[in-house]
Amino acid sequence: MANQTESQLTDAVLMIRPARFGINAETAASNAFQHSDLEINDPQPLALREFDVLVMTLRKLGVTVEVFEDTPEPWTPDAVFPGNWVTFHTDGSVYLYPMQAQNRRWERRTDIIEALRKQRGYQVTHIEDLSGAELEGRYLEGTGSLVLDRLHHVAYACLSPRTDMKILREWAARLEYELIAFHAFDTKGTPVYHTDVMMSMGDRFTILCVSSIQEVSERRRIQQRLEQTGHEIIPITTQQMGEFAGNVLQLGTGYGGSVLIMSMRAERSLTPTQRQIIKKYTRIASSPVNTIENCAGGSVRCMLAEIFLPRTNA
Repeated sequence: MANQTESQLTDAVLMIRPARFGINAETAASNAFQHSDLEINDPQPLALREFDVLVMTLRKLGVTVEVFEDTPEPWTPDAVFPGNWVTFHTDGSVYLYPMQAQNRRWERRTDIIEALRKQRGYQVTHIEDLSGAELEGRYLEGTGSLVLDRLHHVAYACLSPRTDMKILREWAARLEYELIAFHAFDTKGTPVYHTDVMMSMGDRFTILCVSSIQEVSERRRIQQRLEQTGHEIIPITTQQMGEFAGNVLQLGTGYGGSVLIMSMRAERSLTPTQRQIIKKYTRIASSPVNTIENCAGGSVRCMLAEIFLPRTNA
């Protein structure tokens, strides 16, 4: 993988259309972004509408969206977040990840990987399954846990119950990535459950909740490494992190250029100065996913699994 030229941006993503979206009691303990006290009788139709609008928004922007239907059984209330269980790489490799919540482990579906290969025109050379770490009580939840600088092979990860240091080291060694692990906390002192809610890696900029990293040496190391790799740091506050301003993703488009896709709630939280800096590098687009954010504690970035696999027809 080290000699494999990687792009930071892709114009293709996997999305899973939810069948029985709902509040997952198994994930609530480690996800402070979830609102498990919401009084919504049936969030499924609302989530479905938000999902379909996001797909339409992305396709209009020139992003290839590979949509697969979730299965009603077994019940997977968080199936809408595929990036937590799978990553797709430029060399044709596919990685499957160990998940903390037992009912999230059912989200891993090799039939989707097979369909991408046989029906959707992607090359898959091999599958690396890391999920056995669940037997040791160790977890690494895909691009939730890992924020990747693919160009420079640097992986950033904030440690939490869902991001284990041993598995991180194994992953980094296997893919030949430099690992920068650190600790991040919200305003109540709770560990941030996933790196991708407080950090987003663009091609020439990084959105980062600097204030959530309380250890000065950790903060300095991250800032220095980002500067060395030519990334302008766009700081967001912990309040903006709570509005999912860090859970955003820069994508390439079929029309040329790129777009930073985020939720409408995240976009509204941005200051004029932050918008101005982002627009130096890319355009901003947003879509409303309030139900998904409130019930499941994840936003637009969590809903997108980037596909870097080579195309068979390329």
